[in-house]
Amino acid sequence: MKVNELAKRGGVTAETVRHYAREQLLAPQRHPDNGYQLFSDTDLERLRFIQRARKLGFSVAEIRDILAHADQGDSPCPLVRDLLASRLPQIRARIAELEALAERMEHALTSWQHMPDGTPDGHSVCRLIESFPDSTSTQEAP
Repeated sequence: MKVNELAKRGGVTAETVRHYAREQLLAPQRHPDNGYQLFSDTDLERLRFIQRARKLGFSVAEIRDILAHADQGDSPCPLVRDLLASRLPQIRARIAELEALAERMEHALTSWQHMPDGTPDGHSVCRLIESFPDSTSTQEAP
């Protein structure tokens, strides 16, 4: 099957299929007469695997490693477990950062609700942002 058919059957864009082929996640054959990339049902299965792995947060490079293990006949499952186990604390920390950001944004919107709009005057750019406490500035101890 050609790029567009694989893309349609896999529920992705043709550019996604081409990208995965460039990244060597898919290995299409070349049509001998016109050079078109030709994909097999195995490529479709592989594309679906790639999509599942992406949904779990694996990078293209990590998926390449996982597929390489499988292609060599080795189980990639220990690698998959290790990657997710190391990634999960990072994801939880990022979620906490985003929750804190959402709280700051909500606080700012509440604080700014009745503040007038200002015009930049050479000393001020936006009084709303400038009125927000800067947690990075250090205060001298008394």
